[in-house]
Amino acid sequence: MALQSETLTSEELAVITGGTRRKDQVDWLKSNHWIYHTTRAGVPVVGRLYARLKLSGINPGKLAGSGGWDMDLEKVR
Repeated sequence: MALQSETLTSEELAVITGGTRRKDQVDWLKSNHWIYHTTRAGVPVVGRLYARLKLSGINPGKLAGSGGWDMDLEKVR
């Protein structure tokens, strides 16, 4: 079994945004406050982990500044 890419495929992005045209996808991503990047060709790129968090109702931006991901090594010998 092949590993999934770290970014969504064009088909997955079309399912989420409801559109296949780049402009429609970018418009949806902007209006729904998703963070994305574009290639030189203007193709929107969305990270897989980011998409999973957004679709599950978690705000990824709040996780980054929370400090909740620090490892507690105090009890490790």
